[in-house]
Amino acid sequence: MASIFSKIVAGEIPSYKIAEDDKFYAFLDVNPNAKGHTLCIPKKEVDKIFDLDEETYMELMRFSRKVAKAIEKSIPCKRVGMAVIGLEVPHVHVHLIPLQRMEDASFKTKVKMNEEEMKATCEAIRSNF
Repeated sequence: MASIFSKIVAGEIPSYKIAEDDKFYAFLDVNPNAKGHTLCIPKKEVDKIFDLDEETYMELMRFSRKVAKAIEKSIPCKRVGMAVIGLEVPHVHVHLIPLQRMEDASFKTKVKMNEEEMKATCEAIRSNF
């Protein structure tokens, strides 16, 4: 069965798309730790990041770096943190989280954003990609 992320890539589930190429897809997390929290995924469904072949792993890191640079240009923050946890969805995903303080990376604190805020945030980051 396809993961929720594969369904997003296929267009079966809507997302706030930041960037896409032939191998990777970036979109806003709908339950963000901070404004601008973005997920980068390979389009190919693989459960664990270290099960990716080395080339795809390195390409995912390059893609994630480009997205992180766009986030830095768009969202006021001290830095963009990166986390790979992977327990909640069995599809490799890199969390890129704009950080003001350590708590922003805790996954315990969430921010509430309405649809207009999500759209505006998405467009701001996308415009800097």
